[in-house]
Amino acid sequence: MENIALIESFSEFKDDKLIDRVTLMAILEDVFRNALKKKYGSDENFDIIINPDKGDMEIWQRRVIVADDDLDLDHLEITLTDARKIEKDFEIGEEVSEEVKLVDLGRRAILALRQNLISKIHEHDNTNLYKQFKDLIGDIYTAEVHHVRPRVVILIDDENNEIVLPKEKQIPSDFFRKGDSVRGIIESVELKGNKPQIVMSRTSDIFLEKLFEQEIPEVADGLITVKAVVRIPGEKAKVAVDSYDDRIDPVGACVGMKGSRIHGIVRELGNENIDVINYTTNTQLFITRALSPAKVSSIKINEETKHAEVFLQLEEVSKAIGRGGHNIKLAGLLTGYELDVIREGSVIEDEDVELSEFSDEIEGWIIQEFAKVGLDTALSILKHDVADLVQRTDLEEETILDVMRILKDELDN
Repeated sequence: MENIALIESFSEFKDDKLIDRVTLMAILEDVFRNALKKKYGSDENFDIIINPDKGDMEIWQRRVIVADDDLDLDHLEITLTDARKIEKDFEIGEEVSEEVKLVDLGRRAILALRQNLISKIHEHDNTNLYKQFKDLIGDIYTAEVHHVRPRVVILIDDENNEIVLPKEKQIPSDFFRKGDSVRGIIESVELKGNKPQIVMSRTSDIFLEKLFEQEIPEVADGLITVKAVVRIPGEKAKVAVDSYDDRIDPVGACVGMKGSRIHGIVRELGNENIDVINYTTNTQLFITRALSPAKVSSIKINEETKHAEVFLQLEEVSKAIGRGGHNIKLAGLLTGYELDVIREGSVIEDEDVELSEFSDEIEGWIIQEFAKVGLDTALSILKHDVADLVQRTDLEEETILDVMRILKDELDN
């Protein structure tokens, strides 16, 4: 048989694409049968024999011998005269098998065959790739930065599969260069046309949970269970852990001596501040732990509305709310309750003044920035030093000094 590029490519496809023999032969037969249908109208009387390892194939056409004067001859039949050109002793009614040469299909058909074969192979690869990564959704995966674009980072794994890491799935402090190794979870796999798009995420709560499984042996072994994870990526996270073994301190085991165990996770997440707390089914206690480092005085819970009023001493309010309101937001997400912070003893000291009373002298957005961290009166601000307020809020030192001057002037008068 003619040794054409189509046949030479059999073993190439098998080696490069790692397709098993049965699948490759099925694809090849399907491609050739489609070509035969186009040329002859049917493939029912054709036998295709393929040896992909050697790069050989044969196509045999079976036809019934009819008389030379049969005027309704079709592709299933052959005249007696033509049959005896193949073998002299053929008779009418017998079946003749004759090999069909690829060149008989025509140059254009051969080119179409090769293109169709390549398309089928790619389709097979994409289907397998889709299934492979569909099974990896939620798992940690490592790939290398191939190209950095404004809205997405293109990654390549060890098998040259392309993975995308969109900007919104990156931690705000992430900065990548070509060749960097990146870890994240496979978040989704979608077919875009016939090609699967594999999406990685570093902002998912599941990524942090999987890092605990990967970095902390007791979690990997099932001795410690991660009950809940909530994050503000790159800023702060809270993780509730539990153990069915009373001899194990789940928080201590996760954090490690002087934070040794959790340090690698914190570094992976761009120095994200991670609070690890003991899980409990006692709602009041769980909320109290979730609001750490603040010390809660008491809690009033409405189970129907999933709402809780948390009472704290004045000096604990800013701790409970946290920088930018992160602490109370995450505590609410972790416990599943809407939390309202209430200063214990709702009466404000005689000499104190609500910050909103200074709206003529202090801009509204500045008042709101202080309120976000639980500072809504003059004394609640003045009791802190400037450096502490700069750290707790998103305000500049100069702005804070101006506010403190205005407040002091008012209280001194």
